[in-house]
Amino acid sequence: MEHSPILQPVVALVLWTMIIWLWMYATRIPAMGKANIDTANLVGGKGADLDALLPANVQWKAHNYNHLLTEPTLFYAVSLTLAMIGAGAGLNATLAWVYVGIRVLHSLVQVTINRVMIRFMLFALSSIVLIWLTINAALIVF
Repeated sequence: MEHSPILQPVVALVLWTMIIWLWMYATRIPAMGKANIDTANLVGGKGADLDALLPANVQWKAHNYNHLLTEPTLFYAVSLTLAMIGAGAGLNATLAWVYVGIRVLHSLVQVTINRVMIRFMLFALSSIVLIWLTINAALIVF
């Protein structure tokens, strides 16, 4: 069975999200031990509650993981739509790879230096690419 080329960047972004997930836990769990957080008796709460207890650079990974579960869900929806309607090749596949590349750069900035203006510019640029993909899908389905 032949698959749509746009599925490759979709899977790539899911893989990247899982890499950030691993990075988050690889840094957060040791930091929780260092902060003497009794994880064995920890009940309830949210990951954001750890913002006050762990160093910011540890939490940046968790914040980025959360970001990868917000707007990219729209990317997945529009990409799968384009794949299903047979429009997941050519320009749309290229735009999808551009979106993924920018989101990876956004992640790397957020989990390392976390400069807000750089992050914002990358987020805005990725959003423009996502809008473009969405318009391309809308022009076909409507």
